[in-house]
Amino acid sequence: MIIRLFASVPALALLAQAAQPSAPSPVSAPLRDLPWGQLNFLQTTDTHGWHAGHLQEPSYSADWGDYISFAERLRERADEDNVDLLLIDTGDRIEGNGLYDGSDPKGKYTNDIFKEQDIDVICTGNHELYKQNSSENEYLKTVPNFRGNYLASNLDIYDPKTGEKVPLARRYRKFTTKNQGIRILAFGFLYDFAGNANNTVVQRVEDTIKEGWFQEAIHDREVDLFLVIGHVAVRSEEYLHIFRAIRKTQWDTPIQFFGGHTHIRDYKQYDSRSYALESGRYMETIGFQSISGLGTAEKEPTTTPKSPIFSRRYIDNNLYSFHHHTSLNSSTFPTAHGRNVSSLISSSRDALNLDSRFGCAPIDLWTNRAPYPSNASIFSWLEQLVLPDMILDPKRDSQPRIVIANTGAMRFDIFKGPFTKDTTFSVSPFSSGFRYIKDVPYTIADRLLWILNNAGPILEEAAPNLKVSMVTPPEQAAGRPDVIVPDSYNIQLEDSQQTIFAEEKLAPGYTTNDDDGNDGDDTLHSPISFYNVPNCIEARMGTTTADDKTVEKVDLIYLEFIEPWILLALKYLGAEYGNQDTEAYMDGIDFTTMIAEWVRANWKGDC
Repeated sequence: MIIRLFASVPALALLAQAAQPSAPSPVSAPLRDLPWGQLNFLQTTDTHGWHAGHLQEPSYSADWGDYISFAERLRERADEDNVDLLLIDTGDRIEGNGLYDGSDPKGKYTNDIFKEQDIDVICTGNHELYKQNSSENEYLKTVPNFRGNYLASNLDIYDPKTGEKVPLARRYRKFTTKNQGIRILAFGFLYDFAGNANNTVVQRVEDTIKEGWFQEAIHDREVDLFLVIGHVAVRSEEYLHIFRAIRKTQWDTPIQFFGGHTHIRDYKQYDSRSYALESGRYMETIGFQSISGLGTAEKEPTTTPKSPIFSRRYIDNNLYSFHHHTSLNSSTFPTAHGRNVSSLISSSRDALNLDSRFGCAPIDLWTNRAPYPSNASIFSWLEQLVLPDMILDPKRDSQPRIVIANTGAMRFDIFKGPFTKDTTFSVSPFSSGFRYIKDVPYTIADRLLWILNNAGPILEEAAPNLKVSMVTPPEQAAGRPDVIVPDSYNIQLEDSQQTIFAEEKLAPGYTTNDDDGNDGDDTLHSPISFYNVPNCIEARMGTTTADDKTVEKVDLIYLEFIEPWILLALKYLGAEYGNQDTEAYMDGIDFTTMIAEWVRANWKGDC
């Protein structure tokens, strides 16, 4: 493996200028090269509208225009080397950033920005399907934008014009790569999602693979590689079903999976000829995958039948990495196309006024990088300060209140410094308001949080579609353990690297361990702590604990999204409530607006 610094500059020195004017410049760091092969891939997933890049994090400050330049430069190299490069996107392109959520209608600008990338195989995520209008946008805009490259193997939609149930896009695609002539059969799946709007139908993966069209497709012997992309965790039952179905008919044909949804970097080996890559979240990561030793229509595999060679790399999304991997610099790297898209992003941000400030955050607040409860936890801030200050309906101001919010409602960290319109949508992009049940017996409401946080298996047994993982941060869905990094951390490098980097101070960042080891990240970082958080948190006003004998009834207030779990947990506690017993609270003010109003009132001053 080659690891080197891409410049004779001190570590952490500022380097290439990012495309967006307000983005920080990336910093230098030790880099691992890309392991090019016969067939190569770039993957994005769970971008959630972060197409302007991260404007407060140097490691991820490249924008969608920079990524377009990067892909075009790598395609030039692929053509020069007579190998192939394909681009993959596995969904959740919406909800999570002001560039998408700040416009009316939502996605007014991002549809035109995203379509500029030349993606070879693309599918949907669950976020595209929560609402009827966003799923119809996929069908009427995104699918046509990517022509026959959009795949929907287990997803139907009711056509908004005819009312007929039709596939959102084609079920699968067979094509041949232009340089190597590799015959690829591709599918595009969504996990067994049950929270979609009623204008779409998600078929269970286990049922889809039994259908005649799928069985006929996987019996095709003139295939050199099965390519399965999906908004599906790489360590999931859904992908295991697909893997076993293909292996039942073709035991030796290589399979490449690309996953998404859990917001992590991960790489899974199914067998010596089958691997799965998942490439993070929020435009932090560009995944790189290569395969060598594949057969083609004209020739047999170039390696022994035992195994093709699979390799992966997780690229930090910044210009320092992009320049290194293309052997170019700030003058030679950008393409005209990429520059134009960066300009489009900048003008779109200006039109939305995303840099306008609501206030100035005095400290960093973390979703998973600080323990809960603690002063550095965004959830402690929410339950101790924001909810008590903001959740009060004048019509019910004399009634004690318990407010419950799911931790998955907070999608990103708050950094010390400007809290902007863009920050508001990054932290919590959801339009969910608050609902309540009036006069709930205190002895019932007092126990509700414990049930939501500790009785997940029992609740799921009663209502299998209500997975408790749906209310937590996606990063926890993969079952990550806590990672606690001591304040004084000394990185342990391989012997061959120690003399080069012993004196370097590495910036904090991804340090991924997967089925292929711990050398997948392109950038060497010091590790970051990760703490799991509960499913839900609560704030109490007018009451404290079960020892408070003076309170008989409370208003039970909660985020609208978690109403099904609230009603199910109440039923478990012996309280029979239904939707008819719930009402909008505070005239339905949404969570995002509430946070912005609190910041405006409490974090005044200049940064």
